[in-house]
Amino acid sequence: MMTVHEVSELTGVSIRTLRYYDKIGLLHPSGRTEAGYRLYGGRDLQRLQRILLFRAVEFPLREIKAIMEDPDFDRTAVLEQQIELLTLEKEHIENLISLARGIKLLGENYMNFTAFDRKKLDDYAREAKAAWGNTAAHKEFEEKKKGRSEEKEQALGAELMAIFAELGRIRHSDPAAEEAQRLVKKLQDFIGEHYYTCTDTILLGLGKMYAAGGEFTENIDRCCGEGTAVFVCRAIEAKCAAKGK
Repeated sequence: MMTVHEVSELTGVSIRTLRYYDKIGLLHPSGRTEAGYRLYGGRDLQRLQRILLFRAVEFPLREIKAIMEDPDFDRTAVLEQQIELLTLEKEHIENLISLARGIKLLGENYMNFTAFDRKKLDDYAREAKAAWGNTAAHKEFEEKKKGRSEEKEQALGAELMAIFAELGRIRHSDPAAEEAQRLVKKLQDFIGEHYYTCTDTILLGLGKMYAAGGEFTENIDRCCGEGTAVFVCRAIEAKCAAKGK
């Protein structure tokens, strides 16, 4: 087993990032010391390696998490697509290097704008990401999104943020209290109606992501008051804990 410091030194991933991955449920360490410090085993490092490959081809963390938690996740097929994407990226960089060398040798009159063409790479990336986004939640999201105008998408986003604002106004209260629980249920129902089926498990995952300290936390707190994201997370945890009793 390796400590978080040892994993950071081995992989080049910062300790802060490893802690963030743990918070959002993307990479939980399989062990802890008696003092509560994270310990990573071989399977954890294998999962981290897969995560980093996804990051290398510019996949958002929330989509990486959804894909890797999909029971139909085909590691071999995904790895083949990642290899192809990285190979295309390598060719693109080599073309740019050749262009830069040509300019150095022949001067600014040497021109080759084809070196900047990313169409092949971008097209393949789009197809691969569509294939990887094959989870049930993603399919449902795409189906519900189909045909919605940009104005409708913006309106839904505003409605969703309005629910967070309602939670923000009571963020100094008990997250297990009736009003907070009513609003958490409203949030869960809204996501289920407009985006994808929001089970308690998915809701818990969203709560962790809201409060994990990244872009979600910043956006929610900026709009609804500092501490709102953490309050929402605690209210969600209270809801799911009460349901599990």
